[in-house]
Amino acid sequence: MTYRITLADTAETFDVQPGEPLLDAAERAGFPLVHDCRFGGCGACRIKLLEGQVAYEEMPMGLSEEEEQEGYALACQAVAQSDLTISADVFPAGYIPPDYHEATIVSLEKLSHDVTHLVLSIPSASEVRFLPGQYLNIMLDDGTPRSFSMASPPRSDLFDFHIRRVPGGYFTERLNTHYQPGDTLDVELPLGAFRHDAESTNRLLMVAGGTGLAPVKSIIESLKDEPHAPHITLYWGVRRAEDLYLDELLQHWARTLPHFHYIPVLSDADPEWEGRRGFVHEAVCQDHPDLSEFDAYLCGPPPMIAAAKSNFAERGLSVERIFSDSFNFTHELNDSVA
Repeated sequence: MTYRITLADTAETFDVQPGEPLLDAAERAGFPLVHDCRFGGCGACRIKLLEGQVAYEEMPMGLSEEEEQEGYALACQAVAQSDLTISADVFPAGYIPPDYHEATIVSLEKLSHDVTHLVLSIPSASEVRFLPGQYLNIMLDDGTPRSFSMASPPRSDLFDFHIRRVPGGYFTERLNTHYQPGDTLDVELPLGAFRHDAESTNRLLMVAGGTGLAPVKSIIESLKDEPHAPHITLYWGVRRAEDLYLDELLQHWARTLPHFHYIPVLSDADPEWEGRRGFVHEAVCQDHPDLSEFDAYLCGPPPMIAAAKSNFAERGLSVERIFSDSFNFTHELNDSVA
């Protein structure tokens, strides 16, 4: 039997077929719910269940236990078990759908032993005002995508990326051995629901793991020079000091911007390291026993995201104010399967 889904904010309805994910049914009915990865990893399609029940074939990685207990579900994986009333974000009327463009490699620069700074020129996308935090797909010859977040805010037709080499990864290995400035790539943009909530007046807690720094940096850079810039605290977690590929820039920001604070955290530090050690989310919890006045933006591997969500919720941070992008899961690890 079919079930009737009601959008609480507008009282509009649509039907869902047995076993059909809510996101698919909503799109079929003309309701573009906000989403990203479509396989339960990023949490962008989070909805609030006001009435009714859903089930999952397998519990999605992008939904924490605390979120489920508070009545949240992921539309891309949730299957209705009854009629539902839901509260869900819909892409706004001015939403820019992704489109395909040709990009030219402007430069390839080593930032560290395994991270490359890639700059692309995309003249046809110069008017595409992507939102800081979003990403694009680089399309390979076989039509499969590799996804990478923009590492700086919109700036004419130039687009920055921090790309970590994945051992055995088809694209990232070739980036270091095959591609040169002047080569062209087919790309799709803009993509992704990870972005700053400009309506909020809360302090911002940014937590990045590895090259998950890229979209976080894009958001910070878009805000840092605003007349009424929010208070921003960035925790950047990596394994060793050599992995802090933008440490000098971030230290400079911390010295010159009164509203910006930066804490690097190493999980496998050498004995001479004098800074913070351990897991990055644990450092946040040590410094902030009460997180109720923050909005949190998390970008990194799924275990970091899951642990941070759970620990931050225990310290008073509303799950509604936690925004995440499981960067390695939805972007980097895709490269290892090619």
